[in-house]
Amino acid sequence: MDLLDAHLVPAVDGVAFGLLLFVVAAGLSLAFGTAGVLNLSHGTLYAIGAYTGAELSDGTWGGLALGLAAGTAAACLAGAGLSAATAPLARRGHLAQALLTFGLALIGGDLLIQLFGADELPVRVPEMLDSSVSLLGHRYPAYRLCFIVMAVVLAAFGTWVLTRTRMGAAVRAAADDPEMLAATGHSPRAVHTGVLAAAGALAGAAGVLGAPIIGPGPGTSENVLMLSLVVVVLGGLRSLWATFFAAIAVGEVQTLGVAVAPALAPYLLFAAMAAVLVLRSRFVEPAAAHGSGRSSPGPVARLRERVSGWAAPLSAWPGRLPGSPAWRRAAPPLGLLAVLVALPALLDAYSISLAGSALALGLLAVSVTVLTGYAGLPTLGQTAPFAVGAYATANLAEAGWTVGPVQLVLSALAAAVFAAVVGPAVIRARGTTVLMITLAVGELTGAVVNQLKSVTGGADGLVGFPSTRAWWGGPELAEESELYAYALVVAVVAVALTLLVLRSPAGKLLTGTRGAEARMRASGHPVGRYLLVAHIGAGALAGVGGSLMVTVQQYLAPADVGFEIAAFALLAVVIGGTTSVVGALLGAGLIVATRDWVAGSWPGRGPLLLGVLFVAAVYLLPRGLAGLRGDRPGGGGGRPSAPPVSEGPPPPGPLARDDRPPSRPPAGDDGSASGPSVREGRPLSAPAPNSAGKVSS
Repeated sequence: MDLLDAHLVPAVDGVAFGLLLFVVAAGLSLAFGTAGVLNLSHGTLYAIGAYTGAELSDGTWGGLALGLAAGTAAACLAGAGLSAATAPLARRGHLAQALLTFGLALIGGDLLIQLFGADELPVRVPEMLDSSVSLLGHRYPAYRLCFIVMAVVLAAFGTWVLTRTRMGAAVRAAADDPEMLAATGHSPRAVHTGVLAAAGALAGAAGVLGAPIIGPGPGTSENVLMLSLVVVVLGGLRSLWATFFAAIAVGEVQTLGVAVAPALAPYLLFAAMAAVLVLRSRFVEPAAAHGSGRSSPGPVARLRERVSGWAAPLSAWPGRLPGSPAWRRAAPPLGLLAVLVALPALLDAYSISLAGSALALGLLAVSVTVLTGYAGLPTLGQTAPFAVGAYATANLAEAGWTVGPVQLVLSALAAAVFAAVVGPAVIRARGTTVLMITLAVGELTGAVVNQLKSVTGGADGLVGFPSTRAWWGGPELAEESELYAYALVVAVVAVALTLLVLRSPAGKLLTGTRGAEARMRASGHPVGRYLLVAHIGAGALAGVGGSLMVTVQQYLAPADVGFEIAAFALLAVVIGGTTSVVGALLGAGLIVATRDWVAGSWPGRGPLLLGVLFVAAVYLLPRGLAGLRGDRPGGGGGRPSAPPVSEGPPPPGPLARDDRPPSRPPAGDDGSASGPSVREGRPLSAPAPNSAGKVSS
């Protein structure tokens, strides 16, 4: 009883906080589970309601009612607009949706700051609620008790609407069988728009009512989004009551957990999220993934023929004439190298330092290309091994190990070990589940960075460590031109080794695991081993990128290895083309130029510019810069695409099943899960072999 009495107030706070998350997560679950939209701007919808409610609050019941109506309506309209924005991406999978909605979140966040200011707004509630009541001998805010009651009523009402009304039946039908819904005279598109509008309304209402609990301010939308994602993952997509109890658990960890076990609380949420996702993915065996659905003669023979056909030009490359396929593949890397070598003579010192940072981010993007474009594992957590390599280099420098090659090798080794540890949890999942698992891994790594201050410096980061020496006995690299030259040499070597591996027979086997996994398994290939090796290699490459970033910047902060950097790396891959290594480097350069160079001429508008870049890249470059050349994906340092595979009928809607992904979902242009869609600009159907037994393009 003494323990209960001591923690009663934090426990009730946890219930209130959890119910707030439930209202937000219910909308996120509705958008993803029914409309199929992975909405990373859902936290911004909450912020719209919170800012609107705070602006209209005047301490009266009328002000509260007006704020609730205006905030809910504004977020509802934003949700409807989101439906229109994501409609063109319906056949491109969740990765394109995630990048688009993240870009919209950046734009929306910047606009909210411009409208309401960068400071947290005060929220005034009616006098009757702005007081405390006695709760088992403790004083507790009356508003929070009132909010608890309202959230419980909302959960009951939402469950009744979804399960007992014709509107709920239409919503369930839109997820389970849209063709049947259309046959009854209802428009699945209208239901889709209505669902996203309702999800926005829920987020907006939660923002207005939750503003006294989580006030509107910088970082609010990101915090709410991450916690809501955890709730949705833990609760699943099948039941509002499961989401309800998951939200309560998350709220208790965030409040009571901090009071009882402050050292463990930062890790519990995302560790639980990762564990649930991994356990769910274990129920489906990847070997049982979709097949072609039709008899296609000689798939293994065709794969071997492609391997030998692609490897032969590489071995004979020195003797090829200009205009041959080998020269066309080599031209983009050589052209980019020539430009990079000439940059120091064209740019000032600040721009040269930005170019060095772009090379570091480019290596991170190339590692994402390996996983997303080649292995078919879209990732939002590649900043985890990137952070391992970065902090390894910083700590090595502080310990007196300042020789560049030593730092690079040890950082790559540390990142590879990290990738080997987390790899088994990633490689068995597919599609959206991979995104969520890697996101959890990245957030867990961020929690460690903030907590392990003796190694990482915590929120203050690391600065003041000795500069890197390019070689044993050499001088410290201090000038921007020297640092850039070092970064360029490291990047060229790392990219060259990556291209050699990807164009080797081993790389073609990895290509086969993405394009025809079931066939590869049926022919006896250890697909899991291939994916694990790819994950470890990509982790080592990310570690080299992290090491290079520390050398170029001469400081390291948690923001350098956070979720935003992971999204930037994924965007760089989409800009360049998911299977183009050179394209990933170009995409990284464009992001750094937009974030640091262009935004420098427009102070305070960096997030807006990056958001516009996200939106433009998703809409205008569905196949990336590599697709503009008219080549097959893989041009310019990439790989030829794997033959399209017929995937059979689309999986049932998320509300008709549990929230586990298919064993190996169809891969879209971005490597993410999608329904019957277009992959690399062509229908997902098995092409007929020609008389020579080859698959025509």
